[in-house]
Amino acid sequence: MTSAVRRSPQEGKPRLRILIGADTFWPQINGAATFIARLAAGLAERGHDVHIVAPSYSNEKLGQMVEEHEGQKMTLHRVYSWKWPGHPWLRFMLPWRVMHNSRIILDRVKPDVIHFQSHIVIGRGMTLEGSKRGIRLVGTNHFMPENLLDHAFIIPRFLRKKAVRMGWAAAGRSFGRAGRVTTPTRRAADYLEENTLVRDVISVSCGINADGYNGNLEPKPENLIVFLGRLSDEKQIDRLIRAVAILDPALDAKLEIVGGGELEGKLRALVTSLGLDDRVTLTGFVDQDQLRDALQRGSVFAMPSVAELQSISTMEAMASGLPVVAANAMALPHLVHDGENGFLFEPGNVEDLAEKLTRVLTMSADEVLAFKKESLAIVAAHDIQRTLDTFESLYRGDEVTDPAALGKNTEGASF
Repeated sequence: MTSAVRRSPQEGKPRLRILIGADTFWPQINGAATFIARLAAGLAERGHDVHIVAPSYSNEKLGQMVEEHEGQKMTLHRVYSWKWPGHPWLRFMLPWRVMHNSRIILDRVKPDVIHFQSHIVIGRGMTLEGSKRGIRLVGTNHFMPENLLDHAFIIPRFLRKKAVRMGWAAAGRSFGRAGRVTTPTRRAADYLEENTLVRDVISVSCGINADGYNGNLEPKPENLIVFLGRLSDEKQIDRLIRAVAILDPALDAKLEIVGGGELEGKLRALVTSLGLDDRVTLTGFVDQDQLRDALQRGSVFAMPSVAELQSISTMEAMASGLPVVAANAMALPHLVHDGENGFLFEPGNVEDLAEKLTRVLTMSADEVLAFKKESLAIVAAHDIQRTLDTFESLYRGDEVTDPAALGKNTEGASF
């Protein structure tokens, strides 16, 4: 569900035909796919003609079709793809097929702007063919080659560093074709600039419809720790489970892990081996109502991930009025202000994570209330309508200043 339409700085201007190139999209569930759906729905709600090029995950439904996402109808162009060996959701296409599909789709749609969400497969084809046609290109980076290589078992470990460099070089080539490049946070923008020749990257929050979450400030009846997200290696959920195992039994703390993924079986086995079956629940994939219910019941949100370029899950928890304990890594410190709306812990340090969780669970009611209110205040700066305003300006070629350069606290993805 998107926020109610408000007056936009772009109101009254001609509508745009926007083509979004996505290497991941529904039915896959991850931060990038969620952002793309919400962005597309918000743009469609504002009257734009939105098209999305995305993989077909069954290869049965191919070509152009109308789909509904986040309550809005949009045109999908599903292309033939294969599963990337060892990766939970990434699909790939043969280079000549990508170029062929890109040519056909661009000549059919004739977009005013192409907004590509990664450089890996579809983004590469769209930027190459879009450049030939003189179409405005806007790129957003959600990915780190290091994360992709964690699943690339076909690449020997001694070649990983070289492969990472090649991955960043490929990213630099695709994003170098764009007129403007964005990432969800300033830290992610700096990271992209450090590893490529791309410059003047601006940070634009993925945004969240905070109105869709109930900022519950009431005391909770139990000490429930909640994690929300895909169950993958970089999330380091095993550390969270081990931290719960060493919490003081007197806290009677429980952990609810909301989401599914390739590690679900291993994590269930870990829970059993630690004797935590009565304290740790893994829900698997759930719908939005169940997700919101878990956040409403929670006392504290935990995000142990070391690879968040923003973290939509953390923003959803904050919009629900939760204090947060998060790893002091990548972009999470933009959302979690240590000692104000939660605590940061040393990445991978189980003992430190347990200690920070204990601090939240043993705070006075007044201290918890202050943390909750600060979470709501921080996440308010990530209103999805601000994100839509910014991208509309970028699509039209208007000058956009990075919010971080203005000294505003508007930062805070990945997937």
